[in-house]
Amino acid sequence: AAALELGKIKPTTVINTSPGYMRIGNNTIRDAANYGDMPITKILQKSSNIGATKIALSMTAEEMWKSLDKFGFGLSSGSRFPGEADGRIGDYWRWSPVQQASRAYGYGLQVTALQLARAYSVIANDGLLKPISFLKLDQAPEGDRVLSTAVASQVRKMLESVVSDEGTGKQAKVDGYRIAGKTGTVHKSGRGGYSEDRYVAVFAGIAPASKPRLAMVIVVHDPKLGDYHGGQVAAPVFAKVMNGALRLMNVAPDDRQAIKQRQAANEAFMLRVAGGAK
Repeated sequence: AAALELGKIKPTTVINTSPGYMRIGNNTIRDAANYGDMPITKILQKSSNIGATKIALSMTAEEMWKSLDKFGFGLSSGSRFPGEADGRIGDYWRWSPVQQASRAYGYGLQVTALQLARAYSVIANDGLLKPISFLKLDQAPEGDRVLSTAVASQVRKMLESVVSDEGTGKQAKVDGYRIAGKTGTVHKSGRGGYSEDRYVAVFAGIAPASKPRLAMVIVVHDPKLGDYHGGQVAAPVFAKVMNGALRLMNVAPDDRQAIKQRQAANEAFMLRVAGGAK
């Protein structure tokens, strides 16, 4: 989002991620596969670390830091919730190139789930960062502009592709609603650095993407049941919780026909079960 806002890239920009790995100093950054030339949407869709690295390095460290700061990372959200952590993004003048790059795909910084949800609310709110409150307000505050309306809309559209059949977040789909979001998988940090076999799985998303009402973040620490990727562990939880929340709030679906078909299938299933129980 920051690189789009600063004009470093365009939605049509294509980035070469071959041969599937990239050296920065003594460090190697890898993708799950050699994706070759990738448009920005595809970089998000496939969670390309190399694509994210090249986008991050198109900015100066100061530009990237200022963007993170504007989104509220490394700062208290002002919620006044007891024990809330501020998170940490570090001083940009201390960042090495690999440290700057790693911040683009989830390493080298400390972020709370609330901060991440608030950042996604900026994309949902057409670029406005609004104060956090646990109280229902009669009138929503105006907020501060972080992104242009055009860039926020572009990013929402790109994030929808992540929840497509080709994206890493396809299990975050909610019947009848357009969902925009992003998966995340990082090694769990601890004393002495990052663990080799312990992970944090994340899915952050917005619904409905057509006219956002909710931003939600699911974080699963140290998943134990086999898979540990955000798309496999956190995304299905997002789908279930968001599905319930949208219905509880009576949010109109984007595709009413899909809802009707699902309801008909459920009713037919229940009839078959009832018939078999006799």
